[in-house]
Amino acid sequence: MPPDSVISSLPDQSEPMPPACVLVFNSNDPCGASGLAADVVAIACAGAHALPIMTGTFARDTAQIFDHFTLDDEAVAEQARAVLEDVEVQAIKLGFAGTPDNLGVIAGLAGDYADVPLIACMPDLSWWNNDAIEAYHDAFSQLVLPQTAVLVGSHSTLWRWLLPHWRNNRPPGARDIAMAAGALGARCTLVTGINLAERGIENALATPQSVLVSIRFGHLDGPFTGSGDTLSASFCALLANGNELVDAFVEALNYLDGSLKDGFRPGMGHTLPQRLFWAKSPRDPDDAAPDASLSTPTAQHPPPHDKPH
Repeated sequence: MPPDSVISSLPDQSEPMPPACVLVFNSNDPCGASGLAADVVAIACAGAHALPIMTGTFARDTAQIFDHFTLDDEAVAEQARAVLEDVEVQAIKLGFAGTPDNLGVIAGLAGDYADVPLIACMPDLSWWNNDAIEAYHDAFSQLVLPQTAVLVGSHSTLWRWLLPHWRNNRPPGARDIAMAAGALGARCTLVTGINLAERGIENALATPQSVLVSIRFGHLDGPFTGSGDTLSASFCALLANGNELVDAFVEALNYLDGSLKDGFRPGMGHTLPQRLFWAKSPRDPDDAAPDASLSTPTAQHPPPHDKPH
């Protein structure tokens, strides 16, 4: 049972509040590591309801991606419009759209709902061919980033995309990446996996003006698949539930840390996050608190993506 302090803060159960709804654009992942499967579970664990819009499907296992089969832009648009005409959404999450045309559809829909924050993820596309990656990056920069409240991606992925000509002796920091994303329209950037060698892995939430908050975790045995969608989906759901930016960032990272510490290998490939780790019984008390060093946070609300498409 939740502690008394949590129960006392809950609204009157005689008039239960419906969960916040998150519109999610992503591809299907048949091994359940990432994609819509990860989004739906992580969003539910954060107390929100996912409205999944399929943009395509991967052919993959727990070790690698073999191919991707994309739905056309009309199929994506019809799925989204059908649910948007019926359900009020509190946040929009973009995972992998598959094609520039699908990115255009999603950006247009996001522009029509400018008061709903768009959390846009740039996944690792190293499995794809160079021409497809370049076309996807260009469309994302021109169409999606001007609508984006928070851009989410790993340090290495965002560095290669946004700062390809970086010549400084030191790697770009979270604020450097946020400045590059901000020049293209993104208001805030969540950078994961900043490698600090023996000091661990840092994750940071930054604007072009400053780093709002950073959290450092120790290295875990890997490799893992699915951590990006787990983090971004839970973060988006927490924002949809009314949490402030920094609070959602901290809570989502703690959730990801628990999921990774309890990770499992269903096949012969990578370890997957155990997103329902909190439902295990009994729980080991030693697993309850992640080893995180937290800087002083600055609480902010997600900015609406009020720029026109």
